[in-house]
Amino acid sequence: MSQLVKRTAQSDAVKSAPAQSYDQNQFVTVLIAGQIFGIPVLDVHDVLGPQNITRIPLAPPEVAGSLNLRGRIVTALDIRLRLGLPPRGADESSMSTVVEHHGELYSLMVDSVGEVLTLDPKDFLRSPATLDPRWRESAIGVYRLDSELLVVLDIARILDIGHHIVAA
Repeated sequence: MSQLVKRTAQSDAVKSAPAQSYDQNQFVTVLIAGQIFGIPVLDVHDVLGPQNITRIPLAPPEVAGSLNLRGRIVTALDIRLRLGLPPRGADESSMSTVVEHHGELYSLMVDSVGEVLTLDPKDFLRSPATLDPRWRESAIGVYRLDSELLVVLDIARILDIGHHIVAA
């Protein structure tokens, strides 16, 4: 993660109190289909460039396959499909944000990885009702940045496909 740049972002918009308190305030930003998402920095294990991914027969569409990361088999998930976004073009490359969940590694395939943002927990908002239902069920909440909305992903929910945690 050394390629990530740390920055502090503040929002000047008036906000209502969040439905729940959320004490994590650093996020690795990722871009997916033009939308910025945040992954809690403590969940991020690694950031990878394009990888060779082996398809897994009969896996759900969101499971792109598996890859080998320093001798460990890692399940790769296409986050575009998981969030109901259009598939990545054949000529578009992807990056991976590797997260650890219950002792297993998962590669979240994203368009690009940005920087680490440190945000004020008091600016955290629950997901608005107008947020796409798939995004709302996969998000912890949001932060309103200067010119865009940062959707904070809930890793456990992202990995919960069909009420079963994904495992390769």
